[in-house]
Amino acid sequence: MAVFKLTCFTHLRILSLLLVALATGLTLSANAAPRKPSDDSEVLERLPTRAGDAGARELLALRAAMAAAENDPRPAGRLAQHYFDLAMARGDPRYVGYAEAVLARFPEPLPAELLSIRGMLRQYRHDFQAALDDFAAALALDPQLAQAHAWRAAIFLVQANYPAAQQECRALLALGKGVLYGSCSGLAQAYGGQLAAGYHALQQALTSSHDPDNRLWLLTRMGEVAAWRGQPDVAERHYREALRIGRDDGYLLAAWSDFLLDSGRPADVLRELATWESSDTLLLRLAEAAALANAPEAARLAQTLDDRFAAARQRGDTTHRAEEARFALHLRHDPARALRLAAENYAVQREPRDARVLLEAAIAAGDPIAAQPARDWLHNSGFEDRRLRDLGQRSALASVQGKPPASAQR
Repeated sequence: MAVFKLTCFTHLRILSLLLVALATGLTLSANAAPRKPSDDSEVLERLPTRAGDAGARELLALRAAMAAAENDPRPAGRLAQHYFDLAMARGDPRYVGYAEAVLARFPEPLPAELLSIRGMLRQYRHDFQAALDDFAAALALDPQLAQAHAWRAAIFLVQANYPAAQQECRALLALGKGVLYGSCSGLAQAYGGQLAAGYHALQQALTSSHDPDNRLWLLTRMGEVAAWRGQPDVAERHYREALRIGRDDGYLLAAWSDFLLDSGRPADVLRELATWESSDTLLLRLAEAAALANAPEAARLAQTLDDRFAAARQRGDTTHRAEEARFALHLRHDPARALRLAAENYAVQREPRDARVLLEAAIAAGDPIAAQPARDWLHNSGFEDRRLRDLGQRSALASVQGKPPASAQR
């Protein structure tokens, strides 16, 4: 699996069966009282499987292997990794809770493999420093663990710490991981103001890789970089090639949907995401598209998303702030709330999409000062996307008399 897919959307700490139930995204009334099962064996919900899903059979085999070797961390690690992969692919954070439960069976100190998986789970919840510590501890035990270097690079990219990310990239090269090195350095270059060089590095990595998961990830990021370079036809070609690989991938679908929304094609988003309401990340795009297309389900989708954000707040889960900011701006037309959430999010993670929602919210709210951190990032990084640079200039001139930008309204 490509290890640079940091999710920035649906994350939570699942502490009990009750919280698992709350995380399902089921429509509950605001006043409904939570119910704690009286028996741990009670089934609250069966997660969906797809017809002929080989993954379901693989999951059963992994569970059986762990049960047959309760004290062996290796089958447990494979099961926890599989749960994490499902969370990433389907945008369903319940699988993160299941992976955490697998790791909780083992006492400290954890072996390197389990430390690395715990680091992945912690970054999923945006506990970045704890994740970095886990990856460092894993590398101290196993210096050949390339996965830990790759994830450390990914976190540094989210934090806009490009020199630290490049150091991890070089560590991958020293380990002989050419494809991972190209993926890592390409994205670091793209974020750091070298879109053409970053695209070339990603392209070279794609040429060298035959692994479907790696190719899907590389094609997705090449689509993003091409769009940043103002090459929509190239971007669409990459996205469609990634989709043809035929694997569930929440990040790909989110990036593709954002591209379609920016291209004024909400009807295409409605078709692409029709069966993905269970993912909060994709539900946001679906609700935006429905509103733009005046679709009959627009109000229901927006209310469902509103309910999920409310449930997250009740859990104390603050990892949805970027999505909630976008929701407040695009669908609830509340720029003040959107700006507060976007600023809180930007203090934690500073990828281009995070800068964009902060800039858009600042323009809509008429608050140029609030957008200064994003403008500083644009200046210091040299990030070349024309849309973001335009938003940066407009945010510096924002006033309370200003109107929401066209980009904020899609």
